[in-house]
Amino acid sequence: MGCQFTFIGNQFKLQVDDKEYFVDLLLYHRELQCLVAIELKIGEFQPEYKGKMEFYLSLLNNKVKLPHENDSIGIIICKEKNRTIVEYSLKTSSMPIGVSTYTTTAKLPKDYKNLLPDGKAISRKIDLLFQG
Repeated sequence: MGCQFTFIGNQFKLQVDDKEYFVDLLLYHRELQCLVAIELKIGEFQPEYKGKMEFYLSLLNNKVKLPHENDSIGIIICKEKNRTIVEYSLKTSSMPIGVSTYTTTAKLPKDYKNLLPDGKAISRKIDLLFQG
């Protein structure tokens, strides 16, 4: 995500009274000086994701951010999105929220093949771990 981001936590706990809520990923952007909440979704974007993100941003702004920091930003990352549904969902939001998509692949890019062990090497290491 770039060198300006700092990782704060995954499943970052927010508490309201006796209830707990968890932001999938919480980052800090050094240049923008703000918290960045990221929600990861495995399916298509749903309008209710906006309300949940606004809730998280309100909590972060009131309970976590420091006085000198800017208001938090939310990013919802989904497998798919319908642009029209996203636009209608975010139309009335006064909070900075973005929606993006991701793709997956079964094939490892060749640039990464030398950086990661192959499946057989991983299996051998796991076997050694459980034998000892």
